[in-house]
Amino acid sequence: MTEKAPAVKQVTIRDLQAKKRDGTKLVMVSAYDALFGRLADEGGVDAVLVGDSVGNVIAGFDSTVKVTLDQMIYHGAATRRGVTRALLVVDMPFLTYHTGEQQAIVNTGRVMQETGAQAVKLEGGTEQIASAVAAVVRCGIPAMGHIGFTPQSVHALGGFRVQGRSDEEATRMIDQARRLEDAGAFALVLELVPSELAARITE
Repeated sequence: MTEKAPAVKQVTIRDLQAKKRDGTKLVMVSAYDALFGRLADEGGVDAVLVGDSVGNVIAGFDSTVKVTLDQMIYHGAATRRGVTRALLVVDMPFLTYHTGEQQAIVNTGRVMQETGAQAVKLEGGTEQIASAVAAVVRCGIPAMGHIGFTPQSVHALGGFRVQGRSDEEATRMIDQARRLEDAGAFALVLELVPSELAARITE
């Protein structure tokens, strides 16, 4: 009789939050398929993000705006087949949560059901986005926020540029972070943010 392999303990959002409280650094990488998901998982990362950057990296798009919900579900499900331990987070693409709470709930629910992800990520820190985050969280879906440079808003931001350099921008970003925290986001991605401001927000 062969011995049963020990069950693999999956990383949860509580594990990430405990590391944050303890001051332990987290490792999170992006992957878009089963092979790279498995390599990252076996490498011991805490979380794997199936980013809508798949549009740039895999499909050759010039921005993430063209990525569809079906594409994210396809890549999310593929990556799930390679990830057995790390927390799997799937990006919600452009215009899948922007027009109201109902749209956000239906689309994030579909991602969770069809990919096996443990969380979703929504870009932006406006009141409208925070409302969508709160609605999703109320349904029992863990939501990660994303502020700073938000690729889905690349045209409104005037291209790929660092965010939060001025005092006014920094204050606005801190307000956005607090708004998302209040809405129930379990974590925040800070993209293209000056390190000093990122440290303030993290604190």
